[in-house]
Amino acid sequence: MEVWLVRHGVTAHNQEGIWQGQRDVPLAPEGRTQARRLAERLARLGLTWTTLYASDLGRAVETAQIVADRLGLAVRSDRRLREVCVGELAGLTRDQVLARFGDYVARSQEDPWNARFPEGETLAELYDRVWAFLNELGDGRHLVVSHGGAIRAAVLGVLEAKSAVPWRIRLENTSITRLHFPEGVRGGGFVHSVGDAAHLEAGWDLGG
Repeated sequence: MEVWLVRHGVTAHNQEGIWQGQRDVPLAPEGRTQARRLAERLARLGLTWTTLYASDLGRAVETAQIVADRLGLAVRSDRRLREVCVGELAGLTRDQVLARFGDYVARSQEDPWNARFPEGETLAELYDRVWAFLNELGDGRHLVVSHGGAIRAAVLGVLEAKSAVPWRIRLENTSITRLHFPEGVRGGGFVHSVGDAAHLEAGWDLGG
């Protein structure tokens, strides 16, 4: 089984350095362009896809729909693919978070997986729901449009590195992360690639 995990296109919050979490922020115009470039890249590969899933948040659904329209697929949504719920941090900049929630920041540095976002989730809870989703996928090649935190949780699960700091994995918007499970998820997997965003690089064109 193969799982191709795609981070959604860029939003205004991404561009402005504002925490989103589960806020339903739409794609920015640049995000739609990124999604079209992603869709064209995937189309050129000529692969067969078993399913196309997306988080139920608008930025992921919109990214997935642009891809689906190009590939002739249907989008299935699953709320378990949502970004981590950051609670009261949603809508704030990094500086605002540091000023208002210093206690949380300190806890998260000591134990990033179990420190609960104020009125939100822990990364351990994010991990559990993402892996519950992955465990239900059947054989085939699956395309999944999700969020940075959720994708990092999937990668660290394959690497059996749950104690690692997830934010050290850099994922550009619409980048592709490929996981391979030769004997299904329960049989263990391999990380094929992480954060591949070649379609966003200068010189890559939509023309074909």
